[in-house]
Amino acid sequence: MDTEVAPAELYLVVGFDDSPPAGRALDAAVRLLRGRAGRIQVVYVAHLDSIDMLSAGAIAEIEASFGEIARELQATAGERLRGGEERWEFERRQGLIPDELIAAATGIRDAHPGDDVAIVVGSSSHAVHRIVGSVAVSLARRSPVPVVVVP
Repeated sequence: MDTEVAPAELYLVVGFDDSPPAGRALDAAVRLLRGRAGRIQVVYVAHLDSIDMLSAGAIAEIEASFGEIARELQATAGERLRGGEERWEFERRQGLIPDELIAAATGIRDAHPGDDVAIVVGSSSHAVHRIVGSVAVSLARRSPVPVVVVP
């Protein structure tokens, strides 16, 4: 008896903030998904340092601003993906970027056992990233799922 096993689907989590590295990561995710079953999860992580030092009114204003940014980024991602890939969703998260990308990826992995999940991020050559470390480096060190770093 010959049983055919369906190939695993590919789920790609892409950190997206409309920077050039994020754009390269989104383009790479489209190429990686081409010809495969799966989906792209575009994730914008709103990060606020020292939230404990802000008033409730200031926090509410910043939250509203993050919501507006998320809507703009979702529209930008949609324009960028139009015609190249239609299997995608957008998600806004709050927290540290590496932690939230890992959480998004592990959530998908847990919901789709047997399928492949990876995080796709762009690398940055900014001097500050060389000093304090980058999201890509943090992910490469800590992620329980594969990480694709796009130059």
